[in-house]
Amino acid sequence: MRALTYAAFGAPLDVVEVPEPAPPPGGAVVRVLASGLCRSDWHGWLGHDPDIAVFPHVPGHELAGVVESVGEGVDRAWVGRRVTSPFVMACGRCDVCRAGAGQVCPHQRQPGFTDPGSFAELVVVHAAATNLVGLPDELDVGAAAGLGCRVATAYRAVVGRASVGAGETVVVLGCGGVGLAAVEVARSRGARVCAVDVSAGSLERALYLGAEQVVDARVGADAVVAVVTEWSAGGAAVSVDALGSPETCRTGILSLGRRGRHVQVGLLPSGTGPVDVPMDRVIGWELDVLGSHGMAAADYPPMLEDVVAGRLVLGDLLAPGEPIGLAEAGAALSAMGTTASRGIVLVDPSR
Repeated sequence: MRALTYAAFGAPLDVVEVPEPAPPPGGAVVRVLASGLCRSDWHGWLGHDPDIAVFPHVPGHELAGVVESVGEGVDRAWVGRRVTSPFVMACGRCDVCRAGAGQVCPHQRQPGFTDPGSFAELVVVHAAATNLVGLPDELDVGAAAGLGCRVATAYRAVVGRASVGAGETVVVLGCGGVGLAAVEVARSRGARVCAVDVSAGSLERALYLGAEQVVDARVGADAVVAVVTEWSAGGAAVSVDALGSPETCRTGILSLGRRGRHVQVGLLPSGTGPVDVPMDRVIGWELDVLGSHGMAAADYPPMLEDVVAGRLVLGDLLAPGEPIGLAEAGAALSAMGTTASRGIVLVDPSR
């Protein structure tokens, strides 16, 4: 089968022929019809993720497709069904999974990181009974491809972790894929949203998705906090760091009003340096600082219901134009460090 691979961190991304995977016991093989191109893939390519250890490596972790085959112990009724899967594939057996927290499973596997990813014609989904998510007939496969990371991650951060409600003020720092999805999800809950980014194009996109206020982060952290504080009449109820940097983390916390909730979604790998968390503010104002990591497959139904009902419009989050092929995906992935987000770019591995 055809797949996009790289032989070392930062090495060229090439489309090559690789052996087709077989379904493992308890797992399934999915024919990928669409896969989202995510900044996390770029981080992995550069060597920022220690889970990538075997080369050549296939990136890609946002997938939607059709179940091609299943392994021993998996219900054969899955074969032929349209599905997606979270990028955190839980084991389904441990105490954490049994408690309903598969998104932080200690035995998790991740396509595109611990395992070959979805920038290929076929991809393996482990623990299929736990991780396969059937798609509603009304949901387009292309739109569903973005659910596995950005939209699901934003949905859990805004709805599951921050419990954003109607009329609350939410500041989103970083308007890449996760940030723009967070804007859309927060607006779908009736919240007022302020978006912060360095890119004029990304801020324009945030306005299109319903942000009430936008701030160019190049004015500096203190100015961002001042604008958000004035806009929200004393500080936001919720801040979402969708970028992941010491500065955006601190700015998000300082942008909160008393008893506000900060959700850290953007990754803060050790290479970014220490984060100066203003703990005096956290304690004195009783702020909540929450981590958020993906979303378990068992938590997908409410999000899918919101999509089908039209409360959450996935199409607004997709980049304009047709899906790109694997070769174009390689070029786009390597350029992500210097390219502003224009929405979720879809990859069609058959091209």
